[in-house]
Amino acid sequence: MKPFIFAAGVTLVALSISANVQSAGKISNNEFNPAISLILDGRYTDIDNSELELPGFQLGGEAELPENGFSTGHNELSISANIDDKFYGSMTSAIIYEDGETEVELEEAYIETLKLGSGFAIKGGRFFSGIGYLNSIHDHAHDFADRPLVYDAIFGGHLVDTGVQARWVAPTDLYLSLGAEVTRGSEFPGGDNEDNNNGLAFFIKTGGDIGASSSWLLGASYYESEFDVREAGGHSHGDEEEGADNELLDGKVDVAGIDFVYKWAPNGNSKQTNFKLQAEYFVKNEEGDSEFTEGVNTAEANYDGEQKGYYIQGIYQFMPAWRVGLRYDYLEADNTVTNFAGSGIDEEEFLEESSLGTEGDPEKSSIMLDYSPSHFSRIRLQYSQLDNGHDETNDIITLQYVMSLGSHGAHTF
Repeated sequence: MKPFIFAAGVTLVALSISANVQSAGKISNNEFNPAISLILDGRYTDIDNSELELPGFQLGGEAELPENGFSTGHNELSISANIDDKFYGSMTSAIIYEDGETEVELEEAYIETLKLGSGFAIKGGRFFSGIGYLNSIHDHAHDFADRPLVYDAIFGGHLVDTGVQARWVAPTDLYLSLGAEVTRGSEFPGGDNEDNNNGLAFFIKTGGDIGASSSWLLGASYYESEFDVREAGGHSHGDEEEGADNELLDGKVDVAGIDFVYKWAPNGNSKQTNFKLQAEYFVKNEEGDSEFTEGVNTAEANYDGEQKGYYIQGIYQFMPAWRVGLRYDYLEADNTVTNFAGSGIDEEEFLEESSLGTEGDPEKSSIMLDYSPSHFSRIRLQYSQLDNGHDETNDIITLQYVMSLGSHGAHTF
């Protein structure tokens, strides 16, 4: 009996191995088959001064100017797929090489509902807010090598946070979409808060066609948050040798904005030639207790500020694959500082170092030319002149490539 048992065992093992071999290469219904995209961004920059200073605006997030010389830009790795017939998932990470170190930053990681019906969709996780026009669009898909100045000044680059978003598209002939978000409120221009649910945003968008050749999109949005403490950029913020620390305590902030996009292409065919006009305007109100520390010297004051800014740009494709663009950016700040108290720092120095002083209105003018032989590749040359409104004019020349490997999602309007 023992030989028979041994033989039967061998036979069963052989049958099992045979079954596994025969099933190799087959994909069951729950196999994961995501869309993967890699964005490569490289550039050469000739810049007078790589330190971004905007008097009247405390900077945060990713608000900065590029390094001088050769550098890698904002490289992105994205993975996305339908999870099942009810949910979609996406994750995007930025891979950045800066100051001799490689950093991986989580940009977005969220799930989104499918087929809720009646025009509704819900998104949860970490995501770019739906406010404004450019905010939800990743940098590599922008029409210029850098973000508009108002996005750096108001949002620190992009408004991105963790929470939940609900959207509804109305069943009307004229496009109409409404959205609302509840988020942690901890990302700039918000700050750390005990509840981690203080961010609130609303947005509405409408648009339509004008004949066969033109279309338009108009939007309005609002964001607010309250926070216990916000690390804010200042004149010396981040300078470890001087040990500068710039904070806004017990603060609150709200931002309101409008955006407009107009597109033209002969009979709707944009392949040969097309034109896009784009503009956004934001107003930010914030207040709190400002504290600035530099070594053993300290200063504090009550702060109430109103900042506003806009950009307007036009992009013209004059022949297949070739485009030229112009953009103008403008910022204005009106800050009030009261109840100043300092030790080793006078009020004038405090206003300068904390970036709350409002001397002049920063502005920036840019012109670019780019060549895109396909949807997957782009080479761009850009010149910008940045005037910080105070005492410095910065000339910036950028030669950039943006390459897309893998899946390529549909372009937004």
